[in-house]
Amino acid sequence: MENSKTELHDTQSQRDDRQIAIDRVGVKNLRYPVQVKDRTNDAQSTVATVQLTVDLPHQHKGTHMSRFVEVLNAHGPILHIQNLKEILQALQNKLHSESAHLDFEFPYFLQKKAPETGAAGLMDYTVRFHANLHGEKFSCELCVVVPVTTLCPCSKAISKHGAHNQRGQVTLAVRFSKPVWIEDLIQIVESSASCELFSLLKRPDEKAVTERAYENPVFVEDLVRNVAIKADAHPDILWYRVEAENFESIHNHNAYALIEKHLEKSPLP
Repeated sequence: MENSKTELHDTQSQRDDRQIAIDRVGVKNLRYPVQVKDRTNDAQSTVATVQLTVDLPHQHKGTHMSRFVEVLNAHGPILHIQNLKEILQALQNKLHSESAHLDFEFPYFLQKKAPETGAAGLMDYTVRFHANLHGEKFSCELCVVVPVTTLCPCSKAISKHGAHNQRGQVTLAVRFSKPVWIEDLIQIVESSASCELFSLLKRPDEKAVTERAYENPVFVEDLVRNVAIKADAHPDILWYRVEAENFESIHNHNAYALIEKHLEKSPLP
């Protein structure tokens, strides 16, 4: 019987002679429970889809995939900006890499009350963290995906009765000098649309949101400009990219707009 303590061959550590470095290698689509900082309840438990990668020098045949999961497990479920940098530093050290990258995507829930009846329901939003560490230089990007209602100004202006409206989706990504609340970014987007969405509406609420949208028509161009004005005014946002897509109700295509801007408040982190 073969000795169970016999040293196993480490194929990944073999030398590769093709002289081709790999920019990113690691694990993707890993589901992991996390707790995210929540402005109202201190922390919110959710499940993230995770990608962890590092660079691989040209002379190395492969990386050690198990070490990525070991690093993640070692840092526990709490997710915040400082924690992200610690995870990336641990990846650099454990995998002997110059650069490390981390991507989290997870559903984030807010309780919202209907505008007239006050009926409470949970709204879900998609949130993403993209963090990178090159040597000692750390950068982090926070992204929220927010569904909204938009009502067409042109349709309202030319129609005898009503105006066409649709659900839209706004993706707002930011870099910052100090951490910003997820809730603040969601509020920036929702306040820029014709009307925000709710998970629970009674008849008086449906009347209220329909009329609110009708009184506040926005093109997709208006939507991204409204978000841009609010992002410009935020004291801690250094860069942003806002994308809006309207899932058109009377066309067989979607309407789309994007604004990206570096602000001059201070250097990017």
